[in-house]
Amino acid sequence: MEPVAVGLVGAGPWAEMAHAPMLAAGPHTRLAGVWARRPESAARLGAPVYERLEELFDACEAVAFCVPPAVQTELAVRAARAGKALLLEKPLGDSLASARRLADAVAESGVPSQLVLTLRYAAGTRAFLDRCREIEPFGGHAANISGVLTGDHPFATPWRLERGALLDAGPHMLDLMDAALGRITGVRAHGHPLRWTGLLLEHEGGAVSEISLTQAAAGDPPPATAAVYGRKGTAVLTPGGDPLPLVAEEFARTVREGGHPLGAARGLHLQQVIEEAEIQLRTP
Repeated sequence: MEPVAVGLVGAGPWAEMAHAPMLAAGPHTRLAGVWARRPESAARLGAPVYERLEELFDACEAVAFCVPPAVQTELAVRAARAGKALLLEKPLGDSLASARRLADAVAESGVPSQLVLTLRYAAGTRAFLDRCREIEPFGGHAANISGVLTGDHPFATPWRLERGALLDAGPHMLDLMDAALGRITGVRAHGHPLRWTGLLLEHEGGAVSEISLTQAAAGDPPPATAAVYGRKGTAVLTPGGDPLPLVAEEFARTVREGGHPLGAARGLHLQQVIEEAEIQLRTP
Protein backbone atom coordinates (compact mmCIF):
# COMPACT_ATOMS: atom_id res chain seq x y z
CA MET A 1 0.00 0.00 0.00
CA GLU A 2 1.30 3.43 -0.93
CA PRO A 3 1.84 5.66 2.11
CA VAL A 4 -1.09 7.95 2.79
CA ALA A 5 -0.20 11.60 2.17
CA VAL A 6 -1.24 13.42 5.36
CA GLY A 7 -1.22 17.17 5.87
CA LEU A 8 -0.76 18.47 9.40
CA VAL A 9 -2.66 21.44 10.81
CA GLY A 10 -0.87 22.94 13.80
CA ALA A 11 2.74 23.26 14.89
CA GLY A 12 2.67 23.43 18.69
CA PRO A 13 4.54 21.23 21.18
CA TRP A 14 2.37 18.13 20.67
CA ALA A 15 2.65 18.45 16.89
CA GLU A 16 6.44 18.64 17.20
CA MET A 17 6.69 15.83 19.76
CA ALA A 18 4.13 13.41 18.33
CA HIS A 19 2.16 14.15 15.17
CA ALA A 20 4.92 15.29 12.83
CA PRO A 21 7.44 12.51 13.62
CA MET A 22 4.68 9.88 13.69
CA LEU A 23 3.37 10.82 10.24
CA ALA A 24 6.85 11.28 8.75
CA ALA A 25 8.22 7.97 10.04
CA GLY A 26 6.22 5.80 7.65
CA PRO A 27 5.83 3.24 6.25
CA HIS A 28 2.06 3.71 6.30
CA THR A 29 1.96 7.52 6.13
CA ARG A 30 4.06 10.40 4.89
CA LEU A 31 3.97 14.00 6.08
CA ALA A 32 2.88 15.92 2.98
CA GLY A 33 2.99 19.41 4.47
CA VAL A 34 2.09 21.67 7.36
CA TRP A 35 -0.18 24.65 7.84
CA ALA A 36 -0.09 26.72 11.01
CA ARG A 37 -1.07 30.21 12.05
CA ARG A 38 2.59 30.80 12.82
CA PRO A 39 4.56 29.66 9.74
CA GLU A 40 7.87 30.04 11.58
CA SER A 41 6.79 27.27 13.97
CA ALA A 42 5.67 25.05 11.10
CA ALA A 43 9.10 25.37 9.46
CA ARG A 44 10.64 23.36 12.32
CA LEU A 45 8.66 20.24 11.44
CA GLY A 46 10.67 19.23 8.38
CA ALA A 47 7.92 19.36 5.76
CA PRO A 48 6.67 21.87 3.17
CA VAL A 49 4.88 24.80 4.79
CA TYR A 50 1.72 26.10 3.12
CA GLU A 51 0.47 29.65 3.51
CA ARG A 52 -3.16 28.80 2.77
CA LEU A 53 -5.12 25.92 4.25
CA GLU A 54 -6.62 25.09 0.86
CA GLU A 55 -3.10 24.65 -0.55
CA LEU A 56 -2.42 22.03 2.12
CA PHE A 57 -5.68 20.27 1.21
CA ASP A 58 -4.56 20.13 -2.43
CA ALA A 59 -1.29 18.45 -1.38
CA CYS A 60 -2.77 15.61 0.67
CA GLU A 61 -5.53 13.02 0.88
CA ALA A 62 -5.96 13.21 4.66
CA VAL A 63 -5.49 15.87 7.33
CA ALA A 64 -4.27 15.51 10.92
CA PHE A 65 -5.14 18.17 13.48
CA CYS A 66 -3.04 19.33 16.40
CA VAL A 67 -4.72 22.60 17.44
CA PRO A 68 -6.98 23.76 20.31
CA PRO A 69 -10.47 22.19 20.32
CA ALA A 70 -12.31 25.30 19.09
CA VAL A 71 -9.88 25.69 16.19
CA GLN A 72 -10.08 21.98 15.33
CA THR A 73 -13.83 22.19 14.92
CA GLU A 74 -13.62 25.18 12.60
CA LEU A 75 -10.87 23.81 10.36
CA ALA A 76 -11.82 20.12 10.36
CA VAL A 77 -15.29 20.99 9.08
CA ARG A 78 -13.59 22.70 6.13
CA ALA A 79 -11.38 19.65 5.55
CA ALA A 80 -14.36 17.27 5.67
CA ARG A 81 -16.22 19.38 3.15
CA ALA A 82 -13.11 19.25 0.96
CA GLY A 83 -13.33 15.44 1.03
CA LYS A 84 -10.31 14.81 3.27
CA ALA A 85 -10.07 11.97 5.78
CA LEU A 86 -9.55 13.32 9.31
CA LEU A 87 -7.15 12.37 12.10
CA LEU A 88 -8.62 14.28 15.03
CA GLU A 89 -7.39 15.17 18.50
CA LYS A 90 -9.49 14.85 21.60
CA PRO A 91 -11.74 16.45 22.64
CA LEU A 92 -13.66 16.68 19.40
CA GLY A 93 -14.63 20.31 20.11
CA ASP A 94 -14.69 22.94 22.83
CA SER A 95 -18.42 22.38 23.41
CA LEU A 96 -21.12 19.85 22.62
CA ALA A 97 -22.51 22.16 19.93
CA SER A 98 -19.16 22.44 18.16
CA ALA A 99 -18.49 18.70 18.48
CA ARG A 100 -21.91 17.95 16.97
CA ARG A 101 -21.21 20.36 14.11
CA LEU A 102 -18.00 18.50 13.28
CA ALA A 103 -19.54 15.03 13.66
CA ASP A 104 -22.41 16.10 11.40
CA ALA A 105 -19.97 17.39 8.78
CA VAL A 106 -18.12 14.06 8.85
CA ALA A 107 -21.37 12.12 8.48
CA GLU A 108 -22.69 14.34 5.69
CA SER A 109 -19.48 14.26 3.68
CA GLY A 110 -18.84 10.56 4.26
CA VAL A 111 -15.13 11.06 4.95
CA PRO A 112 -13.31 8.61 7.25
CA SER A 113 -12.33 9.88 10.69
CA GLN A 114 -10.23 8.65 13.60
CA LEU A 115 -9.47 10.08 17.06
CA VAL A 116 -6.01 10.13 18.61
CA LEU A 117 -7.10 8.66 21.94
CA THR A 118 -3.52 7.51 22.52
CA LEU A 119 -4.30 5.27 25.48
CA ARG A 120 -6.49 3.03 23.31
CA TYR A 121 -3.64 2.22 20.90
CA ALA A 122 -1.20 0.98 23.57
CA ALA A 123 -0.61 -2.76 23.79
CA GLY A 124 -1.22 -2.73 27.54
CA THR A 125 -4.63 -1.13 27.08
CA ARG A 126 -5.72 -3.63 24.47
CA ALA A 127 -4.71 -6.49 26.73
CA PHE A 128 -6.66 -4.85 29.57
CA LEU A 129 -9.82 -4.56 27.47
CA ASP A 130 -9.48 -8.16 26.27
CA ARG A 131 -9.34 -9.22 29.92
CA CYS A 132 -12.41 -7.09 30.75
CA ARG A 133 -14.45 -9.01 28.19
CA GLU A 134 -13.60 -12.28 29.96
CA ILE A 135 -14.58 -11.41 33.54
CA GLU A 136 -18.24 -10.30 33.29
CA PRO A 137 -17.41 -6.88 34.74
CA PHE A 138 -19.73 -4.99 37.06
CA GLY A 139 -17.59 -2.05 38.20
CA GLY A 140 -14.28 -0.29 38.13
CA HIS A 141 -12.29 2.83 38.81
CA ALA A 142 -9.69 4.90 36.95
CA ALA A 143 -7.51 7.92 37.65
CA ASN A 144 -5.49 10.35 35.57
CA ILE A 145 -3.30 12.51 37.81
CA SER A 146 -0.77 15.00 36.47
CA GLY A 147 0.80 18.40 36.98
CA VAL A 148 0.08 19.76 33.51
CA LEU A 149 -1.42 22.98 34.90
CA THR A 150 1.50 23.70 37.22
CA GLY A 151 4.71 25.60 36.58
CA ASP A 152 5.82 26.17 32.99
CA HIS A 153 4.58 22.87 31.56
CA PRO A 154 4.47 23.03 27.73
CA PHE A 155 0.88 21.78 27.76
CA ALA A 156 -0.36 24.49 30.15
CA THR A 157 -2.15 26.07 27.20
CA PRO A 158 -4.99 28.60 27.53
CA TRP A 159 -7.82 26.13 26.92
CA ARG A 160 -6.45 23.66 29.48
CA LEU A 161 -5.88 26.41 32.04
CA GLU A 162 -9.47 27.53 31.57
CA ARG A 163 -11.25 24.15 31.44
CA GLY A 164 -8.97 21.76 33.35
CA ALA A 165 -8.50 18.01 33.34
CA LEU A 166 -12.06 17.03 32.43
CA LEU A 167 -11.85 18.39 28.88
CA ASP A 168 -8.24 17.28 28.35
CA ALA A 169 -7.65 13.98 30.16
CA GLY A 170 -11.34 13.20 30.57
CA PRO A 171 -11.86 11.82 27.04
CA HIS A 172 -9.10 9.24 27.58
CA MET A 173 -10.53 7.89 30.82
CA LEU A 174 -14.20 8.11 29.82
CA ASP A 175 -13.42 6.23 26.63
CA LEU A 176 -11.51 3.57 28.57
CA MET A 177 -14.28 2.94 31.10
CA ASP A 178 -16.91 3.02 28.34
CA ALA A 179 -14.99 0.38 26.39
CA ALA A 180 -14.39 -1.75 29.49
CA LEU A 181 -17.83 -1.66 31.10
CA GLY A 182 -20.36 -0.68 28.42
CA ARG A 183 -21.69 2.53 26.99
CA ILE A 184 -21.95 5.34 29.54
CA THR A 185 -25.57 6.31 30.11
CA GLY A 186 -25.28 8.68 33.08
CA VAL A 187 -22.76 10.80 34.97
CA ARG A 188 -22.63 12.55 38.33
CA ALA A 189 -19.77 15.00 38.81
CA HIS A 190 -18.32 16.71 41.87
CA GLY A 191 -15.24 18.71 42.77
CA HIS A 192 -13.54 21.55 40.91
CA PRO A 193 -12.45 21.52 37.24
CA LEU A 194 -9.06 23.11 38.00
CA ARG A 195 -8.31 21.06 41.10
CA TRP A 196 -9.88 17.62 41.65
CA THR A 197 -12.80 16.26 39.62
CA GLY A 198 -14.66 13.08 40.48
CA LEU A 199 -17.09 11.30 38.15
CA LEU A 200 -19.53 8.52 39.00
CA LEU A 201 -20.64 6.76 35.83
CA GLU A 202 -23.54 4.47 35.01
CA HIS A 203 -23.16 2.04 32.11
CA GLU A 204 -25.52 0.06 29.91
CA GLY A 205 -26.13 -3.31 31.55
CA GLY A 206 -25.95 -1.96 35.09
CA ALA A 207 -22.20 -1.58 35.68
CA VAL A 208 -20.89 1.49 37.51
CA SER A 209 -17.47 3.11 37.62
CA GLU A 210 -15.60 6.05 39.12
CA ILE A 211 -13.00 8.35 37.58
CA SER A 212 -10.68 10.79 39.38
CA LEU A 213 -9.00 13.60 37.43
CA THR A 214 -6.58 16.40 38.19
CA GLN A 215 -3.84 18.30 36.40
CA ALA A 216 -2.83 20.34 39.45
CA ALA A 217 -0.75 17.74 41.32
CA ALA A 218 2.79 18.75 42.27
CA GLY A 219 5.69 16.32 42.39
CA ASP A 220 5.86 13.20 40.26
CA PRO A 221 2.34 11.73 39.89
CA PRO A 222 1.90 8.12 38.68
CA PRO A 223 0.72 7.31 35.15
CA ALA A 224 -2.95 6.71 34.39
CA THR A 225 -4.40 3.81 36.35
CA ALA A 226 -7.50 1.65 35.88
CA ALA A 227 -8.95 -1.52 37.35
CA VAL A 228 -12.17 -3.36 36.52
CA TYR A 229 -13.82 -6.01 38.67
CA GLY A 230 -16.13 -8.79 37.55
CA ARG A 231 -17.81 -12.03 38.49
CA LYS A 232 -14.95 -14.00 36.95
CA GLY A 233 -11.92 -11.99 37.98
CA THR A 234 -10.14 -8.64 37.85
CA ALA A 235 -8.49 -6.64 35.08
CA VAL A 236 -5.75 -4.12 35.87
CA LEU A 237 -4.33 -1.70 33.31
CA THR A 238 -0.61 -2.18 32.76
CA PRO A 239 0.78 0.68 30.67
CA GLY A 240 3.12 -0.41 27.93
CA GLY A 241 4.05 0.09 24.32
CA ASP A 242 4.41 3.19 22.14
CA PRO A 243 0.91 3.85 20.75
CA LEU A 244 1.88 6.24 17.95
CA PRO A 245 3.04 3.74 15.29
CA LEU A 246 -0.30 1.96 15.62
CA VAL A 247 -2.18 5.26 15.38
CA ALA A 248 -0.52 5.91 12.02
CA GLU A 249 -0.97 2.34 10.77
CA GLU A 250 -4.65 2.24 11.66
CA PHE A 251 -5.25 5.69 10.22
CA ALA A 252 -3.76 4.62 6.89
CA ARG A 253 -6.17 1.68 6.91
CA THR A 254 -9.03 3.99 7.87
CA VAL A 255 -8.25 6.28 4.93
CA ARG A 256 -8.06 3.39 2.44
CA GLU A 257 -10.88 1.23 3.75
CA GLY A 258 -13.08 3.60 5.79
CA GLY A 259 -14.53 3.22 9.24
CA HIS A 260 -12.86 3.19 12.64
CA PRO A 261 -14.46 2.54 16.05
CA LEU A 262 -12.76 5.67 17.41
CA GLY A 263 -14.24 8.03 14.83
CA ALA A 264 -16.00 11.37 15.15
CA ALA A 265 -19.21 9.71 16.40
CA ARG A 266 -17.22 8.29 19.30
CA GLY A 267 -15.86 11.74 20.06
CA LEU A 268 -19.37 13.16 20.09
CA HIS A 269 -20.53 10.55 22.62
CA LEU A 270 -17.62 11.42 24.93
CA GLN A 271 -18.34 15.14 24.53
CA GLN A 272 -21.95 14.59 25.62
CA VAL A 273 -20.75 13.04 28.89
CA ILE A 274 -18.19 15.81 29.42
CA GLU A 275 -20.72 18.58 28.84
CA GLU A 276 -23.17 17.07 31.33
CA ALA A 277 -20.37 16.77 33.91
CA GLU A 278 -19.24 20.37 33.31
CA ILE A 279 -22.79 21.64 33.81
CA GLN A 280 -22.95 19.83 37.14
CA LEU A 281 -19.58 21.24 38.24
CA ARG A 282 -20.79 24.78 37.50
CA THR A 283 -24.09 24.32 39.37
CA PRO A 284 -23.91 25.37 43.05
